[in-house]
Amino acid sequence: MSEVKCRILCVDDHEDTPEMLKLLLSQSDYEVHPAHSVEEALELAQKYEFDLYVLDKHLPDGTGMELCMKLNALTPGVPCIFYSGDAYEIHRLEPIAAGAHAYVPKPEVDVLIETVHKMLSERECAEAN
Repeated sequence: MSEVKCRILCVDDHEDTPEMLKLLLSQSDYEVHPAHSVEEALELAQKYEFDLYVLDKHLPDGTGMELCMKLNALTPGVPCIFYSGDAYEIHRLEPIAAGAHAYVPKPEVDVLIETVHKMLSERECAEAN
């Protein structure tokens, strides 16, 4: 029987965030797939099934909010978490208005990991492990 893992798509224009997530979450049996643009993220979301999206607000070919809305339309029910550096409350509310389930400010890595665990604990992939 093959092992079912929770699959996360991490979209950030910086390579360090997906790599960090991959290292920290591999111990929890999560697969983290990186994407660095809206276009790349949409291609991957159409090709593979993901259980969670972790998005940055600022991407080279669009915004995380636009991507979140497109992902929600493409894969309804898959939660989005924003992990971004915007400091003001108004900037943190924008992703929630775009359909995100949570906003974690950078560099709160522990909060991000905790939020990922919480979101994925409610998903079918977590029940299979």
